[in-house]
Amino acid sequence: MIKYEGFHLDNGLEVLVHEDPTTEMAVMNLLYKVGSRNERLGKTGLAHFFEHLMFGGSKNVPVFDRELERVGGESNAFTNTDITNYYITLPATNIETAFWLESDRMLHLNLSKKTIEVQRKVVIEEFKQRYLNQPYGDAMHKVRDLAFDVHPYKWPTIGRNLQDIADYETIDVEEFYFTHYRPDNAVLVVAGNVSVEQIKALAEKWFSGVPAGHQPQTLTPTEERQTQKRSLTVHAEVATDALYKVYHVPGRLQEGYVEADLITDILGFGRSSVLEQKLVKNTSLFANCSAYVLGNVDPGLMVFAGKMEMGQSAEDAEKALDEVIEAFKFSLVSQEVIEKGKNQSEAMKSYDSVQLLNRAMNLAYYAHLGDANLYQVEYEKKLAVGPGDIALWANQILVEENASVIYYKKMS
Repeated sequence: MIKYEGFHLDNGLEVLVHEDPTTEMAVMNLLYKVGSRNERLGKTGLAHFFEHLMFGGSKNVPVFDRELERVGGESNAFTNTDITNYYITLPATNIETAFWLESDRMLHLNLSKKTIEVQRKVVIEEFKQRYLNQPYGDAMHKVRDLAFDVHPYKWPTIGRNLQDIADYETIDVEEFYFTHYRPDNAVLVVAGNVSVEQIKALAEKWFSGVPAGHQPQTLTPTEERQTQKRSLTVHAEVATDALYKVYHVPGRLQEGYVEADLITDILGFGRSSVLEQKLVKNTSLFANCSAYVLGNVDPGLMVFAGKMEMGQSAEDAEKALDEVIEAFKFSLVSQEVIEKGKNQSEAMKSYDSVQLLNRAMNLAYYAHLGDANLYQVEYEKKLAVGPGDIALWANQILVEENASVIYYKKMS
């Protein structure tokens, strides 16, 4: 359990404070409840685009990083399907600088045409380098497009294609900013050698003057239950075939999510995992093979991904994978094997508890889900999973009509 105290400002900003007097450092983590799921077709990638724009300066802070470095701080950010997260680490004595920097870009972000064009070029280049010019770089783009019909998880966080990014107009950028980058759509966590009283005073001073927004009451499209296997063959200039097979799984707060997560821990985590032992070490098909869940708020995907040995086909690899999955479904997993998977979660939780930044991030993430205590609740739910639960959810999820497959083929 991560100890914290929380409060809200009148403009809706949720603030959590985690006091840790054992360190001289502090972390400010500001999570905005906006990701690629809040975009629409033709304007995809805006959430990620803003991750770049937010470092382009604001009214009173022309160069964000320079002001932070002056007080011994550093910062970074990430975007995913559901959130955009900004974090600053600095000496606790300089925590007010972080309040100044974050409040200024929440209220007065530089959205000049020059800034937009500079960041547009950066993002387009990132798209090309990371996804278009890398072997298998667009594989998960194709997986998402195949597996989802209508949900915004259908496109990757960086955007569906280069054209969407190229077509952003100033009005699109401004609308996105004034809709989503508002205090009532954010969670602010401050952790470290600080006090609750101190953070209350600083939050009022720096954020109370930022006006609340007007969150649109739009409904995210809901996927219909998949009833037939989907497949797509892709030919590309790659060294070997690769296989990507995914199954729809419940969302983060739904029944079955922790079981799905534990299933992939058992099947695909570490050198002693089922996939490693059965498919990598004991066949000549797979050079590597992994399994994981995407962890989305809405129903997402369980992913099995692997690259083939030279000369082996993705189709043959899928047959071998299916045999392992079927055997797993119809054999009762021992409590000992389940405990091993749980131990991985416990080890990760222990690591998180040591890192001040990770504690702050976890508080922010689960607060955005509705309650920061869900971090502990989810962990305890996983600890309570037994063999029968694993069998039940494995047989619901790991069925062919729920699967989508990409055969990523080496061009002959």
